Amino acid sequence: MILGPSGVSFPEGAEGRLWYRGFDAGELAVRVPYESIAYLLIWGEPPASDPPSEIEGHLETGRVLAQQALPILERIPPETPPLDALRTSLSALGDDRFAYPPGREQGLALAGAVAELLAAHGQRRADAPVRPGAHASHLDRYLDRVGTLPPTPERRRALGIYAGLLADHGMNPSTFALRVVLSTRSDLVSAFIAALGALKGPAHGGAPADVSAFLDEIGTVHHIETVISERLSRGGRIPGFGHRTYRVEDPRSVVLHEVARSVARPERLRLAEATDRAARAALAASRPGGGLYPNVDYYGSLVLEGVGLTPEWFTPTFAVARSVGWVAHALEQAGRNRLIQPEFEYDGPTPPRSWPRPGPATNL
Repeated sequence: MILGPSGVSFPEGAEGRLWYRGFDAGELAVRVPYESIAYLLIWGEPPASDPPSEIEGHLETGRVLAQQALPILERIPPETPPLDALRTSLSALGDDRFAYPPGREQGLALAGAVAELLAAHGQRRADAPVRPGAHASHLDRYLDRVGTLPPTPERRRALGIYAGLLADHGMNPSTFALRVVLSTRSDLVSAFIAALGALKGPAHGGAPADVSAFLDEIGTVHHIETVISERLSRGGRIPGFGHRTYRVEDPRSVVLHEVARSVARPERLRLAEATDRAARAALAASRPGGGLYPNVDYYGSLVLEGVGLTPEWFTPTFAVARSVGWVAHALEQAGRNRLIQPEFEYDGPTPPRSWPRPGPATNL
């Protein structure tokens, strides 16, 4: 079902390409800063410089704004999962500043608040949180406060590429949820919270953590074929393989595989690559006419591990990356708004039906 036109991004499933406003997303992610990709998605054209000053200024506004929600965040138990803590604290920012229609400045401020609230929650949970420098970039500040490894230049670059590749992806479930809420002329905070609710699900943003758990289950290369065979014999799936859009390998996976070589633990990378080869062969044999290929979550999980994030922070980091795409779609939805109201194909009992017993007497 086609909901309507969109000019933000285009996942070309048959060819295995992802386009941001007509630019190859994979090429952009390795060449330009994440902030420049955010500018492209939100403004529609490349910025005059890399990175653009406009983005950081609006994100900083959001980081300052997030301080208003810290009293709410502090009342949430530190062991609360990060996305749950974000959802609750972000709701405290829902006032007239984010009323319909959304604007670029408000959207980017909200994206800045998302990263700041997550980082603040992370610092509450860490034994010795690292304080970022005053001039650290948006993603650097986030990684400094939630990562468990020293934030080397290679790790910072890897997270930037990951975020650039995850910044948008057509009409995915979280973007759809956001656009449905905006189509009712509701406020932007409500739309972001709806998007977060959709992203939280293991079939969407929660998938990278499943890949890490799968590799942990395998443990060593000697167990790969046994674990894969047992999963497929039970009708299970191989985490990180297959995508609703791509009929060939996910183009983001190709880039992230290369990035993983620079930050992943060598033994973990060897296990993942050996599992990749075995899974492709097993899936091709079990699916005549075409197998399944790694998606963004497969090597994305290795990149997130390699930059120092634990699995509970994979989906929150996805939210940080995707928030600028949500802003772009919010602006597009409001710019040519039409209520999104799909219909079901009714398959219930054939009407009309008669109630099986007399109803109570009524006085007319």
